[in-house]
Amino acid sequence: METLMKKHALAALFCALPAYAPFSYSGALEEVTLEKIKSVEVGEPKSPPLKRWTIAVYMNGKSNIEPFALADLNRFETAGSDDNVNIVAEIGRSKGLDNDTQADGDWSGVRRYYVRKDGDKERIASDLVAELGNPDMGDWKEAASFLKWAKEVYPAQRYMFIIWDHGWGWIDPQKPGENLLDGGDKSISHDFVSGNYIKTTELSKIFRQAGRVDLYASMACFMQMAEVAYEIRDYADVIAGSEEVIQLPSFNFEDFFTLMLGNPDSDAEKAGVFLVDTFREMYARPEYQEMLVATKYGTQLSAIRGAGLNKFGELIKKISETLKKYPDTAALARAKTEVLRFEVGDESTDPDKLISFYADICHFLELVEKHSDKSLPGYPELKSLTGEFRTFLDGELVIKNVYSNKDRTGKDYSNTHGISMHVPGKPGNLIGYYPTYGSLAFEKATRWSETVKYLETVE
Repeated sequence: METLMKKHALAALFCALPAYAPFSYSGALEEVTLEKIKSVEVGEPKSPPLKRWTIAVYMNGKSNIEPFALADLNRFETAGSDDNVNIVAEIGRSKGLDNDTQADGDWSGVRRYYVRKDGDKERIASDLVAELGNPDMGDWKEAASFLKWAKEVYPAQRYMFIIWDHGWGWIDPQKPGENLLDGGDKSISHDFVSGNYIKTTELSKIFRQAGRVDLYASMACFMQMAEVAYEIRDYADVIAGSEEVIQLPSFNFEDFFTLMLGNPDSDAEKAGVFLVDTFREMYARPEYQEMLVATKYGTQLSAIRGAGLNKFGELIKKISETLKKYPDTAALARAKTEVLRFEVGDESTDPDKLISFYADICHFLELVEKHSDKSLPGYPELKSLTGEFRTFLDGELVIKNVYSNKDRTGKDYSNTHGISMHVPGKPGNLIGYYPTYGSLAFEKATRWSETVKYLETVE
């Protein structure tokens, strides 16, 4: 019986070995010993090759734009994932909010999907890989958890992370009732159920916990600001977003994902160009041109290099030192009036669009130089710095900047240069927000607030 058991054990070991490593034996079975079998090196199972890209989209639809979140996820399915590119999404929705929709079964909560190609425009057919209950999508830790999960479950050579929702640039708007929270500088991913947001200063925490990415994009209004991008300069090779309001239907996801699938070896800069170029192409279509004219909006989107933002900050610090003591207040006043500002208010609250405090910084500096009295002290230095700044933007920082149309006051979006900043306008109350500019890394590096205070005195 003992001899029989040994033979069965040897046979079992022999049969199992080919599953783990190459093994051949030409002798008789009785010559095989346990010692010989133990001496065979067993190879590690081979992991499948890494895909080229994983694109992770954090879609906070727990707000008044829920229908657009669901529609955009359906748009992802026009392309879907393939052998080279993973597309994954975390999407949230809630019942009872403004613009609540019963689409896609009227479910509520937060889900994660692995996006598959599908032609049904009414139903999400992608793989539902997780139902998370109802976590707070305005919490940076939830965004970090999603990105970390996407990297661990769908590893790739390169990563893109998109935050999809409302955006307010660097500010934390004060909302009434349950949404009025304690202070903070919260800017993106507004969860209307919890009343929470992701702070500008918390954006970097996402990447410190989940790791850096090759390309980060904000599908949210006003987020291509120096004050925002500077926070994540060390965590993304390329940062994409808009200086202005982003109209819905948001990005051109269909064509962007299709280009990524067709060009999976693209690096972060090429992918950023794809995102920006497809955005421009979509809004150039007649139906979207009609929409922009009817709503009196223009569009803008840019991709910039994260590594260039340190030098950007150094230049702004020099410019700030010059501007905060610049004697030509008439030139400063004209520049404040003529600069392209972005739609923080609306026609009723800011009819001339002069109160808005978000503006294209390069356009502002060029206008100051243009209107300056060249005989006054400080002009040569300002002219030199403005030229250096424009050369740096065009040659080093901005990879691609696209725009179309005019705003409701007739100002052309060709005056955008790819990045905006806080530039005070006329006194006015467009939106309540917490005074937390001093907590931003950009402010600590540049002391831009000193120039802001000076500009506020210029009429």
